[in-house]
Amino acid sequence: MKKRNRPKSSLYAVIMAGGQGTRFWPLSRRDRPKQFLKMFGPASLLQQTVNRLRGLIPKDKIYIVTYEKQVAETRKHVPQLSGKQILAEPVQRNTAAAIALAAHVLARQDPKAMMLVLPADHLIQYPAKFHQAVRRACRVASVEGNSVLLGIPPAHPETGFGYLKLSRRAAPGYGASVHRVEQFTEKPDLKKAKRFMASGRYAWNAGIFVWYASTFLANLRKHLPRTAKLLAAGEKHWGKRTRKSWLARTYPQLENISVDYGVMEKASRVYAVEAPIGWSDVGSWQAVYRQQKKDRAGSVLPAASIAFDSKGNYIAAEGKFVATIGVEDLVVVDTDDALLVCRRDRSEDVGKIVKELQKRKQTECL
Repeated sequence: MKKRNRPKSSLYAVIMAGGQGTRFWPLSRRDRPKQFLKMFGPASLLQQTVNRLRGLIPKDKIYIVTYEKQVAETRKHVPQLSGKQILAEPVQRNTAAAIALAAHVLARQDPKAMMLVLPADHLIQYPAKFHQAVRRACRVASVEGNSVLLGIPPAHPETGFGYLKLSRRAAPGYGASVHRVEQFTEKPDLKKAKRFMASGRYAWNAGIFVWYASTFLANLRKHLPRTAKLLAAGEKHWGKRTRKSWLARTYPQLENISVDYGVMEKASRVYAVEAPIGWSDVGSWQAVYRQQKKDRAGSVLPAASIAFDSKGNYIAAEGKFVATIGVEDLVVVDTDDALLVCRRDRSEDVGKIVKELQKRKQTECL
């Protein structure tokens, strides 16, 4: 395996910010999805994602892929980025299409572009360690054809995350913290998650990738040829007035599939860099509860509240006095027009409420 003789790569960040955040209903809505929420301080999750890139990637090399209807709100949250750095999807087509769009844009303007792809709505507690892990990943990805993920050492047998099965031995030439990825597993049941932890050979899949744009596009042509062909056919429209109308016609035809299922699970030479960065995908109210400071009863409550014989609750009701008696392990989220009450261990199912509202066409609550 020889390193390609090319100039030093330029590292760009591609932040995926087009999700709907349905599992955070009723706080997350169509016009204010999860990445715009301020659940961990004064900055939104999107703002925190951009901020933690400081010192790693210049702001003029940070790109955001988002849904067309979320562009205006995105610009409000990241006014330091120019309009050309926000790539708009005319329809939402999952992560493979979003990354492919960004890869085409970057490869066109910089043939040696290396991409750090990361979600807009994750939490990372140790940014210095995150920078270290990304730099290590860049060294591995500097070999043309290598694809790299950040693998998170599992802290508990989580059933809501994806897992990476790692090779028993470290990958030769890359150091002890780098392993080949042998298998992807999406959201295992509890029994399997416990077995994964006990084996010591699995890491959580953070959904954070590093690769040359050219490497990703080569994998796209091999594993999602329809999407690759459709996007490649639009080269004549890049940089022209016809680009937006062409994209509006073409984008709905792209395969609606995640990058893991569509590309990474089929690709060769996939590596994981061990990354103890204090990561959480904040994928449910349960995950938010885990990250918040709790009172002596293990609850997260508004400042104005009284709790009798209650423990383990997460309650968000801004501007309201809350009283609880004899309740345990609940999630209660109150907004102006909707109220959620569920068990904490069922918070992964909140997205089903959104689907039911869509089915009933109760759009006023979406």
